[in-house]
Amino acid sequence: MPPLIWYAVVLAVAAGATAACTWPARWLAIRVGHVDVPDDRKIHTQTVPYGGGAAMFMGFLVAMLVAGLLSPLHVIFTNSSEPLGIVLAGAAIFFVGLIDDARGMSAPAKMAGQVLAASILYFLGVTMFWFKIPLAGFVILGPSVVPLITALWVIALTNAVNFVDGLDGLAAGLVAIGAGALAVYGLRLMQQGILTPDNMGPLVAVIACGICLGFLPFNFHPAKIFMGDSGALLLGLLMAASTMVIGGRVPLSTPLSGVTYFFFAPLFIPFFILGVPIVDMAFAFARRTVRRTPFHTADREHIHHRLLRLGHGPRRSVVILWAWTALLSGFVLFPLFVQRVNAVIPFGAAALGVGLYTLFHPGLRQRGNQAEGALPPPTEQAVEQVKVRTRTSP
Repeated sequence: MPPLIWYAVVLAVAAGATAACTWPARWLAIRVGHVDVPDDRKIHTQTVPYGGGAAMFMGFLVAMLVAGLLSPLHVIFTNSSEPLGIVLAGAAIFFVGLIDDARGMSAPAKMAGQVLAASILYFLGVTMFWFKIPLAGFVILGPSVVPLITALWVIALTNAVNFVDGLDGLAAGLVAIGAGALAVYGLRLMQQGILTPDNMGPLVAVIACGICLGFLPFNFHPAKIFMGDSGALLLGLLMAASTMVIGGRVPLSTPLSGVTYFFFAPLFIPFFILGVPIVDMAFAFARRTVRRTPFHTADREHIHHRLLRLGHGPRRSVVILWAWTALLSGFVLFPLFVQRVNAVIPFGAAALGVGLYTLFHPGLRQRGNQAEGALPPPTEQAVEQVKVRTRTSP
């Protein structure tokens, strides 16, 4: 496999290029009036310019170009249409998000753009071939199923990242942690000979992590610039592409005995490293289905909104959700290096899932408010009597 130092070079290039493009993108967004105005649903109280998505897209392009020029990474680009597919799909999803940020798009139109990006990935070979299921073995995907699974995967992850982009630095930090964990996971599989050296997934994950790290200093509370849908959808697409290429291409000849637990089900990896946005999206889908409201309808019931109502400030809420993502990612990475803990991993993951459900269940806060409202509020006469007693007490 290519030396790890070259992946570190691409990471630094992605971060540096994104950071360098952020201030010009911010200036241009202010100049043309491409800004986000606060309202009752939004957390921020001041007008903040968009443009972060454009900076991230430029960082992505520069990193892909540099990676293609590095001779140790030529094995990834030689005789493969996948790099072109990722660039074209990234461009398509970026412009879909840019139009949505500028003028707004209907939910069907936005989903059509996501399907277009997924179709580009599929026709240029960026998709999964099969996946493993614990205790069931391999499931080989037929040609008639692969396009549908690719589209559903892209739609799920792009919307998951987009939904969680509600607090300063939240989406960028979550994807940086998740993409970094996925890159380490894929590179470890390469080192052990389970993934081939020409697999594109680890490189895409490294670039996604890099552009998030370069953007995050400008987006942490108080944010100086927003990524908008153009950035969130781009990050979701990169995560979808990298997880499909890593999780759906573990060789069929991999032995099933003596292998780390997560080698049995690499397709489950995104459910751990992106556990917070996926749980948030699942709650949103269930909540809006029960209320019979359109799925694209915005509300203030996301996980980060619940943390704010529990009394956490914006920065603390973001750090808490970063910590959850880091813990979930740790369950993926730890058994790659310490195999003795393999048997504990499923139970620990289940415990984390139960904890997330307990802390963020949609009805908990409502029940708490109902319990607080069981006692009648004090009357004005009672309040006045308390004030009199307080003034006359020695």
